[in-house]
Amino acid sequence: MDQKKILLLGGSAQQLVAIRSAKRMGLYTVLCDYLPDNPGQYEVDKYYNTSTTDVEAIYEIAKNEQVDGVLAYASDPAALPAAIVAERLNLPTNPSESVAILGVKHLFRDFLQKNGFACPRYYTFSSNIETEELKVKIRDFAFPIIIKPTDSSGSKGVTKLTNMKGFERAITHAINYSRNKILIVEEFIERGFPDIIGGDVFVWNGKIVLYGEMSCLRDNSGRGLIPIGKKRPSGLNQLQTRRVRDELQRIVSLLDIHFGEMNIEIILDRNDNVHFLELGPRAGGNMIPLQLSDAYGVDLVKANVVAAMGIEPDLDLKEQPGCYMHYVLHCYENGVFDTIKFSPEIEPFIYRKIIYKQVGDSVEAFDGAGKALGIVFLHFDTVEQMDNFCQNKDKLVKVVLK
Repeated sequence: MDQKKILLLGGSAQQLVAIRSAKRMGLYTVLCDYLPDNPGQYEVDKYYNTSTTDVEAIYEIAKNEQVDGVLAYASDPAALPAAIVAERLNLPTNPSESVAILGVKHLFRDFLQKNGFACPRYYTFSSNIETEELKVKIRDFAFPIIIKPTDSSGSKGVTKLTNMKGFERAITHAINYSRNKILIVEEFIERGFPDIIGGDVFVWNGKIVLYGEMSCLRDNSGRGLIPIGKKRPSGLNQLQTRRVRDELQRIVSLLDIHFGEMNIEIILDRNDNVHFLELGPRAGGNMIPLQLSDAYGVDLVKANVVAAMGIEPDLDLKEQPGCYMHYVLHCYENGVFDTIKFSPEIEPFIYRKIIYKQVGDSVEAFDGAGKALGIVFLHFDTVEQMDNFCQNKDKLVKVVLK
């Protein structure tokens, strides 16, 4: 019997779990990644130093290798190329048109507005617009406002403004993280529920079969838009949970999403209306699938691989007791990495540590998910224990630079 092949788009440290899962399943693994230092290249059967966003190059590779599935695991930029290539080759995929809507913020905003979802006032503009013209276009917007790229993730390039001070700088910041150079400005949504709701859901046959909504941690060092962790249970009440889940399923149905893991970012306003910040057509970053696998007693990484091959995944959910969270290790200055000190008080609750850096590596100030130093996973017996960590995390976990 011929060995089945899977094409994986992206070989970063966070994507290694998908590569290793595919290998354990006995699949022949083909990888595309243009970064010469990606660790995935050393673990696959065949490697191509090719950008995951180069549709034509990926298509030729997939066709020549005669792959049976394509997976862009935990990658926003690669999600649409994966869908386009899979469609061309008649492989398992979600509609590329739907993936495009989910993957680009202004298209998603247009979709939400057209279909009656809660949506803030917004304006989409090109990066070469004259500043004064843009100010005229948004003169009726109420502050605070958010300026961001339409094609980035992990809160990269995002700025919140309470007035016009720093307006031009915010635009420049967004441009620096944009590939398509299309930006968006939108009114800030005042939250009713205190936290942003993040996490992942998993879809099979058009139905959400796993709801993994969690509360997001944001840092308190003036960069409060960057996620630094997720915690479960989320703290939502029954009514809020039902509203979130109903709206999630409504989007999945409207866009004809067939299968796969999707990353969510949601705000509940003061009337508990569900506002979608993002619904990414791929597994969440910061190893969210591992955390949800632990919480539900399943293997979501394997489920992503299996689903990409057109096979129904085994998702026999058995929610585990206690509280699960992950915490993104980071620092706020450039320097040279030495170590990370964990307080003895918190060590018993840490059950997995993944450190990206070694002693002597250079590190950068944390202004986006790509500059994380690692991730730790914690399991608490009570919500009170988890909340205590969240309130004292800077005392309990210390990054030491040389």
